[in-house]
Amino acid sequence: MEEEKILTLHPEEGKRGVNISRAKYEMIRQAILKAIRSQGSISFQGLVSLIDYNLRNRFEGSIPWYVTTVKLDLEARGEIERVPGSGEQYLRLSKK
Repeated sequence: MEEEKILTLHPEEGKRGVNISRAKYEMIRQAILKAIRSQGSISFQGLVSLIDYNLRNRFEGSIPWYVTTVKLDLEARGEIERVPGSGEQYLRLSKK
């Protein structure tokens, strides 16, 4: 049986997302949303470190790459946003 895939979105116009495993997408998506909810806002580097620490032995693949890919998708879908004027990239849940 072939693995189900999802085509991610990219928040920048003209840039394309990538096809990734839906199971991996959901695992990383849940980890991102949980981390942001628990912190209020979190730096991108802090997010990668936290997810890497939590999933290190349970995830096959490059955690930083998947976090970046899913983060961009969540931004494009309006679920999370970058905190404006925060020098280093900080993320929070969208205020929609």
